[in-house]
Amino acid sequence: MLQVGKFNKLKVVKTVDFGVYLDGGEKGEILLPRKFVPKQSCSEGGEIDVFVYYDSEDRLIATTQKPYAQVGEFAWLQVKSVNRIGAFLDWGVEAKDLLVPFREQNTDMQQGEFYIVYVYLDFATGRIVASAKLDKFLDNVPPEYEANQPVEIIVTQRTPLGYKVIIDNLHWGVIYHNEIFRPITIGDRLHAYVKQVREDEKIDVMLQLPGYEKIDPLCESILRKLNEAGGVLRLSDKSPAEEIAHYFQCSKKSFKKAIGALYKARRIVIEENSIRRS
Repeated sequence: MLQVGKFNKLKVVKTVDFGVYLDGGEKGEILLPRKFVPKQSCSEGGEIDVFVYYDSEDRLIATTQKPYAQVGEFAWLQVKSVNRIGAFLDWGVEAKDLLVPFREQNTDMQQGEFYIVYVYLDFATGRIVASAKLDKFLDNVPPEYEANQPVEIIVTQRTPLGYKVIIDNLHWGVIYHNEIFRPITIGDRLHAYVKQVREDEKIDVMLQLPGYEKIDPLCESILRKLNEAGGVLRLSDKSPAEEIAHYFQCSKKSFKKAIGALYKARRIVIEENSIRRS
C-alpha cells in the first residue's frame, strides 16, 4: 500500500516527455517529473524508490530527493517563512515547504530560526504537516530496551542535568553532562546506547559503551594520535581528566584502561608525564 510522506518502491507505468508515471495503486498514477528521473535506464515495468508527497495544488507527486525527515520522524529544521497560516520549514523537498500550523507551535516561530519538529500526516486534511509539540508524539508505548542496546538519537535541549534526546523516534531520554566527552549540539543525530530504563520508565542514554567494551576503538585512537605526534604524547594516567577528554572524548578511567591494555600488549611505554611507542 502506498505510504504518503515516505519512500515507496513504485513501478513505472509509462514514460512521457515531462517525466514518468508510477503505479500508486488505489491512489492512481503518480508523476515523477523528468528532472528527478534517475539517469540510468528507467523502462516501463521497472521500479524506482521515490518519496511521495502532495504538491502545492494537493496533487500526489513523487521525487527522488531525500527529505530531512519522513512522516513519523523528528528533525531539526529551519523556518523559511511565516504567514497567516503558520510557519513554513525547509525540509529538503524542492518547491514544497513543510507547514507548522500556529496551533502546533509552542511559541511563535521566527523566520531563520531552527526548531525540532515531528512530521506527520494530518488525516483531517490529508496534508503532510509538522508539530513542535513533541510530547504528544513520544512515550506513547512502554520502553522495551536492554542495557547497552544501540539506539539512534536526536539531541533536542540542554538542561541542568545534561541533554534531552529523542530515542528511535519513540521516547524521551537524557544524557548526563558528566558522561559526555565530546562536543554535541542541538539537532545532532547520533548513535548511542541505552544505559538503563528506570522504574519510572525514564531512559538514561550514553554515547559510549561502559568498561572494556569501548577500549578497542580508544586504543586505536591513542595509537593513531601517537603516530601523528611522532611517537610521544604528553599525556599519561596522571594527566587531568579535562585534558584527556579534550584529546580523546573519553573519561580518565577509560583512558587509563586503554593505555593499560596497550602497555600489556607491549605497544606503548607509560612514563611519568607521557606515553610513547615501544
